[in-house]
Amino acid sequence: MESGFRFCPRCAGPLAPRDIGGATRLACEDTACGHVFWGNPVPVVAALVEWDGHLILARNAAWPEGQFGLVTGFLEREESPADAACREVAEELGLLASAAHLIGVYPFARKNEVIMAFHVPATGELRLNEELAEVRLIAPDRLKAWDYGTGLAVADWLGRRLAQVGG
Repeated sequence: MESGFRFCPRCAGPLAPRDIGGATRLACEDTACGHVFWGNPVPVVAALVEWDGHLILARNAAWPEGQFGLVTGFLEREESPADAACREVAEELGLLASAAHLIGVYPFARKNEVIMAFHVPATGELRLNEELAEVRLIAPDRLKAWDYGTGLAVADWLGRRLAQVGG
């Protein structure tokens, strides 16, 4: 069980693994405190952006050369997931989203996240912010899915697209 936490955020006592509700959780060893670190996943939005007849894959500035994915970001307080996806497209690409169509919701255990992925048609002039190093424009019929994270949403979107064109 990896959380990065060793001490209770309430009383600063040590945390230890305990079986709670059929799962191993970190809990404060001080029974008077009783704090449990539940480790709930963080909500993230992802946007499969369609622009000028292409789909946009982005490389975050912190990622290695050649590694691309969907535009992603954290859901903010009191923001709908669809609005968050549109906001991320505007912030990271400088584009105006015309809609956000839910593709699906996907667990991403490696980062303890749950990804809500949207297909986002967009218009405007492409301008990358400081978070992105580069983008690739991919024709929809050349897009390939990957087998983790946002790649699962790409696979679902491609499957639906193929079904719609009868293929």
